[in-house]
Amino acid sequence: FPGLADVSIPQDIPVEGEITVPVGSHSPDEDYSTLDEPVKDTIMRDLKAVGKKFVHVMYPRKSSALLRDWDLWGPLVLCVSLALMLQGGSADSKDDGGPQFAEVFVIIWFGAVVITLNSKLLGGTISFFQSLCVLGYCVMPLTVAMLVCRLVLLAGAGTVSFIIRLIVVGAMFGWSTLASTAFLADSQPPNRKALVVYPIFLFYFVISWMILTFTPQ
Repeated sequence: FPGLADVSIPQDIPVEGEITVPVGSHSPDEDYSTLDEPVKDTIMRDLKAVGKKFVHVMYPRKSSALLRDWDLWGPLVLCVSLALMLQGGSADSKDDGGPQFAEVFVIIWFGAVVITLNSKLLGGTISFFQSLCVLGYCVMPLTVAMLVCRLVLLAGAGTVSFIIRLIVVGAMFGWSTLASTAFLADSQPPNRKALVVYPIFLFYFVISWMILTFTPQ
C-alpha cells in the first residue's frame, strides 16, 4: 500500500497479547509410552484386559468393551485349547488325530473371517479385527462345553452321557450365539440384522456339532 512506508509508530506504545496459538490442554498421558514401563506391568495389564473381555462374554450385554480395545490373544488361546481337546477323536484307529488340530483351527478362523466379510459387505460399522475379536472371544462357552464333555466321557459313553453332553453343548451354543449377537447386532443396519445373525448361528452350530459328536479313541 503506498504511503505506509512513511508511517512511524511511537516507541512508547506497549505491545500486549499472546503470540502462541493454543492447541488444547496437554495431558500427562500423551507422554506415556509402554516402552517406559517394566515388561511385567505390560503383561499384567494385557492379562487384565483379556480377563475383562472374558467376563463380558460370561455376562453378555450390550457393551463396547470388546470393540473398543480389541485383541486376538484371547481368541487364539481359546482356538488352540478347543483344537487340542478335539484332537484324537477320529473313528479311524489308524489316525493319530494329528490333522484334526489343523482342521479345527482352520474351521474356526476361516468361519470367523467369512462372517466378518459378510458383516462388512452388508454395511457393518465395526472393523475387520473388531469382529474377529468378538467372534473369537464368544467361543469361550463352547470351549467350556468341550471340557465338560471330556470329563463326562471319562465315565463312559452311553445314553445318559449323551443326554448330559447334549444339554451342556446346547446351552453353551445358545450362550455363544446370544453373546456374539449382543455385541455385533447394533453395528448392522436394522433391516439386515437377520442376514448377519444367520451365519453366526451356523458358525457356532458347526463347532457345537463337532463337540457333541466327539468320541475319544
